[in-house]
Amino acid sequence: MVNGEKRPIALVGLMGAGKSEVARVLGERLGAAVADLDAMAEAERGCTVAEVFAREGEAGFRRLEGRILDEALASGASVVACGGGIVLDAGRRRLLGDRCRVVWLEVSPATAARRLAGLEGLRPLLAGDAPEARLAVILSRRVALYREVAHARVSTEGRTPEQVADEVLRTLGERR
Repeated sequence: MVNGEKRPIALVGLMGAGKSEVARVLGERLGAAVADLDAMAEAERGCTVAEVFAREGEAGFRRLEGRILDEALASGASVVACGGGIVLDAGRRRLLGDRCRVVWLEVSPATAARRLAGLEGLRPLLAGDAPEARLAVILSRRVALYREVAHARVSTEGRTPEQVADEVLRTLGERR
């Protein structure tokens, strides 16, 4: 509990796991405010995440993402769709772990690559190698961090966002 209220649900995981869509469904089901950190960053900067990366570098984007997370939690968001790299910062992992019920939405690199097909230009970390190979490298570097911060894990393989949202709520013992 935070300030007498249930802690927000924060979704973490590899890009392509479905965090934004699942957060939207959770918000609808719970009648709750949703904060999508990537969408908020794009709205604030007036450009895509890829353009923020190009202008400010990954470090600049990560600072922006961290500040937006702070603002989302301060504003009372009940569901937070985090960017895949939010776990790279130890302070953000502590904040998420302390303030939120963190659910790691698990997805294989192959499934994530299929879901992201055609969006590579909007995903700066997919530049270079074939998307599936790049996602496998990203996941291998982050898997221990996702494991560290997550209070629960839910697979998104072969599931719709609605089915994943159902499993998140069941796992957290939420009533709809």
